[in-house]
Amino acid sequence: MESIIPIKGNVRYGITMDPSIWIFDDRRIDLETFFTSGHVEVDELEEYKRSMGKHWSREIMEGATFPPTLETEKQFEENKDITGTYGIYLNHFLKNAELNEDAHTLFIETSSGEEHAVPIEKADELILKFCNDGKPLKEDGPVHVLFKDGSNIENPIRNVTAIKIE
Repeated sequence: MESIIPIKGNVRYGITMDPSIWIFDDRRIDLETFFTSGHVEVDELEEYKRSMGKHWSREIMEGATFPPTLETEKQFEENKDITGTYGIYLNHFLKNAELNEDAHTLFIETSSGEEHAVPIEKADELILKFCNDGKPLKEDGPVHVLFKDGSNIENPIRNVTAIKIE
């Protein structure tokens, strides 16, 4: 199984995606909660301000010392990152590829030779699931394509080999 997925075709820049490193990407989505509680795109600057405010409040309340629970909290967060089920929106990568103005259809190519057509207008609704319980999708991966509305969660598009834009 090839773990690199190219975005090719009617784009300004042909790029390759490597799902094996997305576990470290801050744009990842926790799919264990996404389809049950929904997901809201977070403004990174706003999130940074909120976390710094929380840190500042903690220092005021507890002082600048590091309580013994701080290391345990960090370990818990790291463990959660490693054992979760995650995806990432495809549109982050399409922005980098810069689709040409006359692009109208996105095709998801699979190892069986199938092509799943999606109108470009619906590309923002595609999520690439890249790990399940902290493990990469080796058997039928490297990614599964899910729709944002969860309509194909039981039967995602599997064995993706490329994203072609026409």
